[in-house]
Amino acid sequence: MPSPDRSRARREEMLVQLRELFLAEGFASFGIGDLAERLRCSRTTLYSVAPSKEQIVVAAVRSFFKSAAERIEARVAAADDPARQLAIYLEAVAAELQAASAAFFADVAGFAPAGEVYRENTQYAARRVQELVAKGVRAGVLRPVHASFVGAAVAEVMGSIQRGAIQAATGLDAAQAYRHLADLVLTSLAGGPADQDQITPPRRQGRGSAEPL
Repeated sequence: MPSPDRSRARREEMLVQLRELFLAEGFASFGIGDLAERLRCSRTTLYSVAPSKEQIVVAAVRSFFKSAAERIEARVAAADDPARQLAIYLEAVAAELQAASAAFFADVAGFAPAGEVYRENTQYAARRVQELVAKGVRAGVLRPVHASFVGAAVAEVMGSIQRGAIQAATGLDAAQAYRHLADLVLTSLAGGPADQDQITPPRRQGRGSAEPL
């Protein structure tokens, strides 16, 4: 019997392969047999990830957002300037989503449990932007804006991107839309000293089960 450490390592390896396949081709058209054939593994190995295809999909989608969040936050932490941290965060989100195909986003939109994972991460990302805006205003490197309003506005746009409304209206895919959102936010907030009386600290919210984007 494999050791627990080896089993965990094998599961992580499978998740990496699954998310790469799903990002490239989506997941709705694959059955367990198809996945086993494409990944050259047994059904038993796939079921070590989760006990059903639906749960395997959710695990892979969650794994994608979790690994993306870790890379994004590592890049943010490497910058000292709060304005640069905001720029890095928004640009890195767009870069991470660039790997996802239209088929992946369509399948996420059509499968409620995967869509919920995406929605949770979108909500977290909006809160993270709010935190970074407030930090930049306090440091005097961003214009003195109402951070909670910016966070709420960004959340609305991110939600529209996630639901496909932005693509329907503009033809932009998710990664392209996030890049334009980054340009809009950064351009509108650049420059000007902070007025501490205008700063409203972001309301703390629990993350729940969300994995940060």
